[in-house]
Amino acid sequence: MNLIAAPTDISSKDLPLRDDVRLLGRILGDTLREQEGEASYQLIENVRRAAVRFRKTQDDRDRVQLEQTLDSLSPSETLVVVRAFSYFSQLSNIAEDLHHNRRHRTHLKADTAPKDGSLLLALERIEEKHIGKEALQAFLDNALISPVLTAHPTEVQRKSILDCQLIISSLMSDRDRVDMTPDDLADNEEALHRFVLILWQTRMLRTAKLTVYDEIKNGLEFYRYTFLNEIPKIYASLEKQLEARFGSDIHVPPLLRVGSWIGGDRDGNPFVTHEVMQEAVQQHSSLAFEHYLNETHILGTRLSLTDRLVDVSDKLRELSDASPDKATSRTDEPYRRALILIYSRLSATAKHLGHEISHLPPVDKHAHPYAAPQEFIDDLDVLIDSLFKHGAVYLARGRLAYLRRAVEVFGFHLAPLDMRQHSAIHEQTVSELFSHSSGKANYKDLDETARRVVLLGALQANKILLSDIKQYSDVAQSELRIMQAAAHIHQRFGRAALPNHIISKTDAVSDMLELALMLQQVKLLEGGDTPALHVNIIPLFETIEDLRSCGPIMDELFSIPYYRQLLSSRGDTQEVMLGYSDSNKDGGYLTANWELYKAEVVLVKVFAKHGIELRLFHGRGGTVGRGGGPSYDAILAQPPGSVNGQIRITEQGEVISSKYSNPEIGRRNLETLIAATMEATLLHQHGADSTMPEFHRIMEALSLDAFAAYRKLVYETPGFTEYFFTATPIREIAELNIGSRPSARKASDRIEDLRAIPWVFSWGLNRTLLPGWFGFGSAVKQFIEREGDTGLAQLQAMYKNWAFFRGLMSNMDMVLSKTDMGIASSYAELVEDVALREHIFGAINSEWEATIEMLFAVTGNSTLLQDNPAFARSLLTRTPYIDPLNHLQVALLQRHRAGDNDELVKRAIHLTINGIATGLRNSG
Repeated sequence: MNLIAAPTDISSKDLPLRDDVRLLGRILGDTLREQEGEASYQLIENVRRAAVRFRKTQDDRDRVQLEQTLDSLSPSETLVVVRAFSYFSQLSNIAEDLHHNRRHRTHLKADTAPKDGSLLLALERIEEKHIGKEALQAFLDNALISPVLTAHPTEVQRKSILDCQLIISSLMSDRDRVDMTPDDLADNEEALHRFVLILWQTRMLRTAKLTVYDEIKNGLEFYRYTFLNEIPKIYASLEKQLEARFGSDIHVPPLLRVGSWIGGDRDGNPFVTHEVMQEAVQQHSSLAFEHYLNETHILGTRLSLTDRLVDVSDKLRELSDASPDKATSRTDEPYRRALILIYSRLSATAKHLGHEISHLPPVDKHAHPYAAPQEFIDDLDVLIDSLFKHGAVYLARGRLAYLRRAVEVFGFHLAPLDMRQHSAIHEQTVSELFSHSSGKANYKDLDETARRVVLLGALQANKILLSDIKQYSDVAQSELRIMQAAAHIHQRFGRAALPNHIISKTDAVSDMLELALMLQQVKLLEGGDTPALHVNIIPLFETIEDLRSCGPIMDELFSIPYYRQLLSSRGDTQEVMLGYSDSNKDGGYLTANWELYKAEVVLVKVFAKHGIELRLFHGRGGTVGRGGGPSYDAILAQPPGSVNGQIRITEQGEVISSKYSNPEIGRRNLETLIAATMEATLLHQHGADSTMPEFHRIMEALSLDAFAAYRKLVYETPGFTEYFFTATPIREIAELNIGSRPSARKASDRIEDLRAIPWVFSWGLNRTLLPGWFGFGSAVKQFIEREGDTGLAQLQAMYKNWAFFRGLMSNMDMVLSKTDMGIASSYAELVEDVALREHIFGAINSEWEATIEMLFAVTGNSTLLQDNPAFARSLLTRTPYIDPLNHLQVALLQRHRAGDNDELVKRAIHLTINGIATGLRNSG
């Protein structure tokens, strides 16, 4: 059954996309014919045509023909087919991303009505609502918008593949230039042939498991690709737009900061040690200096202004006179001489911080290092002010201003690195601190009230409990060395380099006091009459139960005078992280989203009661099953008052490369975060949400029924775990070298112990995508059965008038468009127990049918993606290239699990995982 309607025609604006896909497809086809031979090319073409035909006709005869062709393939032929179809998906992704850029540029040139998510539209709406300059400046001064990169293992592509894709993308972008001659286009196409050939002859899979050091290095590439160059430009654009609307006296502080977990996230990853964390910060800082030195050198080559023609400022003259450059050929070039001094001091600073950066040697090898980034900024300001003084406005606002802004944003540390650890590890560490310092070994046996008394007593006494670190267990030693390393990082790189510590599985006030005590041991919490905390203590609420408890826990925490003193030292701001992944695995899609929403509503009230500023950190994954979906819609769907100018959001796995490997796409995604945060704060603070108790009542009823349906299937159905581990490629995913972190928290087959990422990834690969929809259909059906037509009308009103519910439905629509119960049933056939297979797959299929039916009833649509024809067209184009990979994967799994240890079979399974994930575009 094909539930996605094919668009009746291709809009003229989408013709370039079709042409790009055809060009890249033809070049890939030429490469296949040249490298693999005519027979292999014809085989792939036959499979492709059969898959396309079946998708169009849905005729069983076409399906049988496709399956027979695929079943007859030898292992070597299978590898060629899998690689060909996977690379076509990669090339299609490149074409689609380029087309989005093309449409965006066309829109900007035409000056037509901007779309949701653009800074331009956000500012227009703010202006229309007569938001005053003071309110806008207050927002800017308080704002913190921070996407945070994590190393969660859902990126299946190697960096070599990504780099090659970027070159192909750049070559394709060049073809849009109006000055391209026929010869230029021919040369361009030849270059495309070269790099598609490199792609074809590059190994898709990693041969070794990624280390944390590899993940740190890979994460830093996105700063090179996008962040270092594009973020300063975003600030310049924002300042320009604000100046045009509100005057030149609006100041834009560094509100956009990209953070990282890579090298600091220890939860479940034993490979993140204190040495690794120190190296992560060292690498961050090194890249910042690499950028600054390069930019300073370029400016030195370009700012050749002579003081014979311009009247420079006295401060610039002083800077120039202090330069170590005594060349007579440059005595009249004060800007160059000043930049040579700046370069020498930068180089000295880099050396002082232990960096070995391969760049031009400084003129003065004994220059005085900068003590802090502000000193560097002050020197750049001397140049900028002097340029303004003699009217060189364009020079003052160009590359030099971008460099100044980069230093303001990235400092000498590049990115704030977060630490994270599970509360149980903190509990063990604190227990050992007490037992070794006092001889009392009963901390773990204390109840919550007694723990608070003991912890507060130790904190207020300000006595260091940490002694010889070797006397503690390996677990406690590891945590205490992390604390010591954190203190060292603060001393060396500044507090901004390591500002946060997140506590996974927070379920009590004592969890936060335990971390406070650990920080106190290394003076990251300083005692006395006015205690000062130098690291944000951030609770992470993950399960359904934890989300329901977060309000009371924070209320009790804020009622402790000592903790309020600590918060006072942090500007009376408390960050709270909410976990989308584990809450979904725990309670299902609808319930997890509703409990997250309710948790935010409660937190807003609790924080207002205590006069504390709330900053929410959203632990979203790439897929809808892990909280993914369009960022703009997600931010605007938050409860009123929950954004309030500050928001942090995790960016994970394949989402990082899809959003930030291309500078133009990266910039647009970052601007979208700013626009959404501005609108949510300034325009939606007091929305209609508070006047909709009926909508909340209905959501509560739906959530209860959806929760019951989900829990019944996943946690209460006998044999479900066996079904999951057999009907998905979960075990084979664990063999892929896509991340340093183990796929489960402990060695077991319990769903509870499985990490959310492989849980969601597995359901995506077998095309069920269960975490993104299960429970909705039966919940809505039961609600309508109870409340009749009035109930359906209420749901339709919710869809029309409530951003939260509309976003819930829209994301589910997108997930369902990628499901295929026919393919899912093939995976179910891997389960040998017929009764178990029929019972569980029957329940899943029945719920899927109910969900589709109820989705259409509420939205009024008759097909999936009816409101998103561009994505529908994209999916219809790529699905025929995904379907054969699924069929081959099932057959390969069958062979492998039956004992076929042929290395080609194993490699083919891993390649199908790669190919399906690439085609679906979000995996975990």
